[in-house]
Amino acid sequence: MSGDTQKLYNRIASGEKSFFLVSGPCVIETEEIVFSIASRLKSITEVLEIPLIFKASFDKANRSSIESYRGPGLGKGLDILRRVKEELEIPILTDFHLPSQAEMVAEVADILQIPAFLCRQTDMLVAAGETGKIVNVKKGQFLAPWDMKNAVQKIESTGNRKIILTERGSSFGYNNLIVDFKSFPVMSAFGYPVLFDVTHSVQLPGGLGTTTGGQREFIPALAKAAAGLGVTGFFFEVHEHPEKALSDGPNLYPLEQFSNLLRKLLNIWRAGADVEID
Repeated sequence: MSGDTQKLYNRIASGEKSFFLVSGPCVIETEEIVFSIASRLKSITEVLEIPLIFKASFDKANRSSIESYRGPGLGKGLDILRRVKEELEIPILTDFHLPSQAEMVAEVADILQIPAFLCRQTDMLVAAGETGKIVNVKKGQFLAPWDMKNAVQKIESTGNRKIILTERGSSFGYNNLIVDFKSFPVMSAFGYPVLFDVTHSVQLPGGLGTTTGGQREFIPALAKAAAGLGVTGFFFEVHEHPEKALSDGPNLYPLEQFSNLLRKLLNIWRAGADVEID
């Protein structure tokens, strides 16, 4: 069990002066874009004193269409993420899709993410837990929040208790997601940090036929509501040019507007948590 990983997890779970932030582009498009976004995120969060974990996917295995861009793949994608981690000194989160990928991903990532559609897959959860790294499980759009206890127990069976649970909306009819804010206290009762994936929660899955739509305009409202609840952390996918992004463009938050939103969220979060700032 890595001491550095445990130290990072303790920092995430503490919530002393700020929520923690997982942020980055949906998918690795080019090395240049990844480094540009990561550098800007580091600058923003250092000023605001928000702990940052950089996120980008090496493969989007559940795209709507066979023709959709998926990413550079496991090998090249992990090489890019490794350079971000080493050169910018930022912890890394990325998702994986097969149990056989867990060990290789764990060589680079500080946090292994279980995608929402795979959150019941026992072999995935056990493989992630056995790496000893932090495991972030995204609640499936089809699950009640109390059902996530089963996912937690599967990871705990490996002896790993560095777990994060993520809310990302629930299916509500066709091509729509709704956030039930009761899920935050329900999942918090399991004893682990709860993260709010804001940008995926405004998705309209498959809403554009061969691609996913989104309602970016509702991101600030949902984020502010969650900040008032005192969530442990936020997950935002961001991009310098959302309209040109190769994945999830309609629900990516513009990076140029991100600092202003984070400031507002910090004020709400600190008021609700009654945190004293030096």
